[in-house]
Amino acid sequence: MVASLPSPFIRGQHRTLLPSAARSPLSDNAVPCAVQRVNSMFMVPHPPDVVVIGGGSLGCQTIYHLAKMGISNAVLLERDRLTAGTTWHTAGLLWQLRPSDVEVELLAHTRNVISKDLEEETGLHTGWIQNGGLFIASNKQRLDEYKRLMSLGKVYGIESHVLSPAETKDLYPLMNVDDLYGTLYVPKDGTMDPAGTCTTLSRAATTRGAMVIENCPVTGIQVKTDDFGVKRVKAVETPHGTIETPCVVNCAGVWATKLGEMAGVKVPLIAMHHAYVVTERIEGIQNMPNVRDHDASVYLRLQGDALSVGGYEQNPIFWEEVSDKFAFSLFDLDWDVFMQHIEGAINRVPVLEQTGIKSTVCGPESFTADHKPLMGEAPEVRGFFLGCGFNSAGMMLGGGCGRELAHWIIHGRPEKDMYGYDIRRFHSSLTDNKRWIRERSHESYAKNYSVVFPFDEPLASRNMRKDPFHQILTEEGCVFQERHGWERPGWFNKDGPAPVKDYDYYGAYGIRTNINYKYNELLGKEYTFNFPPHHDIKSECLSCRHGVVVFNMSYFGKFYLTGPDAKKAADWLFTADVNKKPGSTVYTCMLNRRGGAEADLTVSRLEPGAANLPLAPESDGDAYYLAVGGGVAEHNWNHIRSVIQDRGFRCQLTDHSEDMGMISIQGPKSREVLQEVLDSDLSNNAFPFSTHKVVSAAGHQVRAMRLSFVGELGWELHIPRDACIPVYRAVMAAGAKHGIINSGYRAIDSLSIEKGYRHWHADLRPDDTPLEAGLGFTCKLRSSIPFQGRERLEKQKEEGLKRHIVCFTIDEKIPMFGLEAVFRNGVPVGHLRRADYGFFIDKTISYGYIRHPDGGVVSSDFIKTGDFTLERMGVTYKATAHLKSPFDPENKRVKGIYS
Repeated sequence: MVASLPSPFIRGQHRTLLPSAARSPLSDNAVPCAVQRVNSMFMVPHPPDVVVIGGGSLGCQTIYHLAKMGISNAVLLERDRLTAGTTWHTAGLLWQLRPSDVEVELLAHTRNVISKDLEEETGLHTGWIQNGGLFIASNKQRLDEYKRLMSLGKVYGIESHVLSPAETKDLYPLMNVDDLYGTLYVPKDGTMDPAGTCTTLSRAATTRGAMVIENCPVTGIQVKTDDFGVKRVKAVETPHGTIETPCVVNCAGVWATKLGEMAGVKVPLIAMHHAYVVTERIEGIQNMPNVRDHDASVYLRLQGDALSVGGYEQNPIFWEEVSDKFAFSLFDLDWDVFMQHIEGAINRVPVLEQTGIKSTVCGPESFTADHKPLMGEAPEVRGFFLGCGFNSAGMMLGGGCGRELAHWIIHGRPEKDMYGYDIRRFHSSLTDNKRWIRERSHESYAKNYSVVFPFDEPLASRNMRKDPFHQILTEEGCVFQERHGWERPGWFNKDGPAPVKDYDYYGAYGIRTNINYKYNELLGKEYTFNFPPHHDIKSECLSCRHGVVVFNMSYFGKFYLTGPDAKKAADWLFTADVNKKPGSTVYTCMLNRRGGAEADLTVSRLEPGAANLPLAPESDGDAYYLAVGGGVAEHNWNHIRSVIQDRGFRCQLTDHSEDMGMISIQGPKSREVLQEVLDSDLSNNAFPFSTHKVVSAAGHQVRAMRLSFVGELGWELHIPRDACIPVYRAVMAAGAKHGIINSGYRAIDSLSIEKGYRHWHADLRPDDTPLEAGLGFTCKLRSSIPFQGRERLEKQKEEGLKRHIVCFTIDEKIPMFGLEAVFRNGVPVGHLRRADYGFFIDKTISYGYIRHPDGGVVSSDFIKTGDFTLERMGVTYKATAHLKSPFDPENKRVKGIYS
């Protein structure tokens, strides 16, 4: 029967693609003999070290990598048959280039596993097809984005070419190129087969001793509380028996939330309908590359002599009641929703208008608040790991993420910087907030094909966490950024308030679109790869360098570490010796077992005494105040807590982040301003750099710290919540005659990079050691005090660094944002992690890690003698490498020395 479709469209036969015994993705004769099907009681020979739940791409990749890393008794449980959930209907596309160095590495590993490793290990073909990938640009900004990817790809040896419309037509004769600006062609992209891949992965895993058990649903997860009050995984319950295990991996896809509930774990994802259609045969389409037309929000996947057509719409359908009985099942396709993709596809490949539809595929997929997966150990239960929420990218990210997840389970941390996927990137107050999950997941779905700009901000689920200064700064024209649920100041608009409004779902579902939305209009002007039009943060930056400004940093995490073993914990946790005399404040790192930096923070030693909360905890011994970056506070909290639990330290970590505000007053005139507000002598002798004390400000007690994150004379005031506004008003009144102004985090970014201070998760990540990051001064290596990661640092120091961070400046006034390729003597040696404009030095300044092309030591001479260039969007610029920041290299200004 001919489908009844809206508009003059595709003529031909149409059917909904449904599984049958004859074409089930894993038929009986395709399943490796080591895969067991269970219909009655079964016996697992020995309690497994790990139980993986879910037999899709991530589950199969995880058990494969666990087995490959030596966990020979891992078990995978699949409630139906492998791939039965969402994996079996996936499009299986693999694109090598993404706007993230870590994701490029993850994708490269998946490609290697699928195209080479598995076939070599098993003799089975996975179904990998290397037909190339073509990214379509209909405007300059989109092509600029692709050029950025091309430059990053050069660092990783990924071949790609920017093509003109005519060259694109030569490559893909069926394509309409009349409206093209250009394209990016990646010859070694391709397509994976879900059934073939998972079959081969399970064969390789079981060959190494793993067990793969089908028809075995999980009905419960037992959790025990140990002697220290810590919840840990105990066992997995099934209809066929109970399996004792210390570790469970939740790879259950759209069903991951229900599985998490069995263990008391929050899994913040949501299920949506996601669809594509498969066309009839198209003459001349054979061997054509896969296509992503981001501006039309559509992809075209080669499927033999036909195409699969799909995309991401503004009004996806939520799967409101997730059913447990949905193996190899599909939804009916809603043509009203899907039609926008057909229109874009026909525009790009006009022959589709005369081509029939052979089948439709509309299945469930899981989506998350930031379109990134959920991975790592759950904060609520030790031994419960997540490997879910892959936003339709589970096949292409599966190999890289399966390997990292296996390493995470075995060694406590992944090898790569997986913070962007770590469940701990979300604050615990958000992960069970249904409004936040739904709104954010919708926006991330709708924006999946949007250009990724440096200053992008979400519109969904804003104003979730507001500090005491929020209203007064809104009135001052603050343009807020969202971090960790907090609204933090981004920059200040001189044309008045620009408040954030409730989310309008981009006009979907009959919701009225926000009109006269000044905040959104300002963001839109920021979305560029050139200097943003409001580049007047210059005034905020130079006011800090020459006068005085106030930064609201209230979103910072503020923790107390106390108890009998607090000193032992501090010695082990922190790279620096924080056990100076009370009143001292120390900048330090925290490391993982491999020496990678899990955090940087300040630790202040407190006087013992009675509680004066929130400014001081009760303590009759050692006590410490930890101030950590607000955007990573949950990560820091859980890292510290896990170390305390693993080491058995008798101490407490308490969170007072919501109880205190924090403002930072910085600049040459900061002492003059604050001397009028604080009842304490602020001279160098009385209040040296890196010290703190409780003082009175405008009649309220605050903790004042002489610190700077921008390289100037300045103090932070940590203020009880109720006292925030009166203290702020007193500071602004005292500063009026000195020209004091408010300033935001865009200025902090510029000022801090100019000074050479590190930003965690930009210049400093879990795959960087402090020595590589130029932070050796934070490490107590000259002492005999052991700390986590010390052995790795000692070995690095002995052998020499194979990679090192380097500061670069360019003389041309060109904007850079990170990911630009770094060349030494014409050879790619790394890429920029972070870049910004330094208004005081009046240059673009950046930091990136470089390697020796031969794998040797990156010495000072190697840096000094190199001829460096930076590539931005295919254009190279001569760069000057610096061993120290060119701004105030002698560190005089933070000491109040201005000359």
